[in-house]
Amino acid sequence: MSKITSLFVTRLYHAKLSELGEAPDPEELEKSCLSIAADDVAGQQWCEENNFAGYTSYASLDDLRYWFPIFVDLVELLDKHVAAFVEDLQWDLNGKKIVLDSIWINILPKGGIHTSHIHPNSVISGTTYVAVPKGASSIMYEDPRLSMMMAAPTRKVDAREDMQSFYYVKPKAGDILLWESWLRHEVTMNMAQEERISVSFNYAWE
Repeated sequence: MSKITSLFVTRLYHAKLSELGEAPDPEELEKSCLSIAADDVAGQQWCEENNFAGYTSYASLDDLRYWFPIFVDLVELLDKHVAAFVEDLQWDLNGKKIVLDSIWINILPKGGIHTSHIHPNSVISGTTYVAVPKGASSIMYEDPRLSMMMAAPTRKVDAREDMQSFYYVKPKAGDILLWESWLRHEVTMNMAQEERISVSFNYAWE
């Protein structure tokens, strides 16, 4: 009998932040993000100089735990989700640990987009969603083998989910997504009138 086996699987972790503990108050978290964005002159300047629609603290404030206690609580919960994902990935950590490397705010207005990218120098990346208005942008993941497929035909539009070349997730407020940092991804254009607010982070192997 013939056999077809799936090899070299790419894992994507999607859960409610509250599944592994009490999540920070959503309203307080949103106010904290907006407060930091309003005060972060260096971050605002970086966004303007780099034509980044909206705001990110990635280039100016990449450890939010020093700003408001709510981010300390958030990281404690993120650690639990990352630990669950690490267990699923079946990594041999060789006596080292997976630890938070950076955490930052993203505020995407209508028309804002975050183009395709990866997260170098980390092993797990992720995002938790603070405010996701109706019509807000999805996050898109790209098959990492695309550049090696050369003359292969494209996938059928109705191909199975695990066979698609691009995978879209429409997150909701309170969701958390985790993936390995080498996985290329993109935030599609925000079509909502309101801002899409998220907190992203990287974890390193140390």
